[in-house]
Amino acid sequence: MRRAVITGIGAVTPLGLTATETWTGLRDGANGVSALKEPWAEGLPVHVAARVDDVFADALQVREVRRTDRVAQLTLVAGRAAWADAGSPDVEPERLGVAVGTANGGYGTTLAQHTLLDERGQRGVSPHAVTMVMANSPAAWLSIDLGAKAGARAPVTACAAGSEAIGMGRQAILADEADVYVCGGVEASVLDLVIAAFSRARAMSSRTDDPETASRPFDATRDGFVMGEGSAMVVLEEESHARARGATILGAVEGFSLTSDAHDIVGGEPVNQARTIGLALRSAQVTPSDVGLVHAHATSTPAGDLNEARALRSVGVAAPVTATKGATGHLLGGSGPLGVLAALGAMRDGVVPPTLHTTRLDPEVDLDVVTAPRATTAEVALVDAFGFGGHSAALVLTRS
Repeated sequence: MRRAVITGIGAVTPLGLTATETWTGLRDGANGVSALKEPWAEGLPVHVAARVDDVFADALQVREVRRTDRVAQLTLVAGRAAWADAGSPDVEPERLGVAVGTANGGYGTTLAQHTLLDERGQRGVSPHAVTMVMANSPAAWLSIDLGAKAGARAPVTACAAGSEAIGMGRQAILADEADVYVCGGVEASVLDLVIAAFSRARAMSSRTDDPETASRPFDATRDGFVMGEGSAMVVLEEESHARARGATILGAVEGFSLTSDAHDIVGGEPVNQARTIGLALRSAQVTPSDVGLVHAHATSTPAGDLNEARALRSVGVAAPVTATKGATGHLLGGSGPLGVLAALGAMRDGVVPPTLHTTRLDPEVDLDVVTAPRATTAEVALVDAFGFGGHSAALVLTRS
């Protein structure tokens, strides 16, 4: 039986420009959220976000930066790092695929090019605008970079997109369509239009008096999410292929489920979220009591966090829960893969990263929320991801 194991991981996040820096920050309680100081933020009700240090682009060639949106740039840096971490596997191009999920794609280019159109007319628009804007651009550029010909998949399922991408990679490996898949998620949406729109939808925290602690998953005083940006990527590999070349196995993706709520374009539905979790556990052939750790989606929205808590309890998952968006903000399409990074780190190092800024647990959240680093012997972890449109995804990871 074929099995999808993880042999490499890369990340570019508000906590660091590598997977190691990101994990260390999560484990040690570092905070990547801060006040927005850009002039365009002055007229918005939200002045807080989690940014990636722009020096990440130093790893790219000038030509690459000129032809890509920030969303593809983040993907290339994280994807190359994951590939190197896996030891740059020797695999035929036809047996190598990529899958990169994103919620918004190249919004930054859309806004910038529209401004140029207004100011300079049609000749001011870049000839690369189309390929910079399209949501499949991150997957396309990574496939070109790695020479991957077994598929360049690009799920656009809101905040579940990155988890779906990992699930796609797993399914392709199990179906013997590929031996290696580089997959994950990305977002680059710390932009005025995006923040204004989410603010109008009353989904974002407006805690301008204390921006560093604005993201408070499961806290009784939470008032919305904080926009984050970044990318997290993993290399999935068929187990026998990995062992044959002596690769280090970081963990395995044993289970995956993707469903649709068919309920509301914005609000999640706890019953279906519970069904999604249950299907993922069944896919992994484990029981709720086998789960030793949960990385919750927990965006810090009043309704969303409570819905997820109810879903977990209804399934019978009683493991310690961490929610790292207090530290990183919400990476939208990149949030699920970042949760995978956190879960793998926790199982490897034996410590659950804390849920930052959760000082007064919502009394309706009947979960064991970890608010300070805690020792763990977990061998099985659940990673949730839920997105606007009713997209629900769950991944089940094992330590080896």
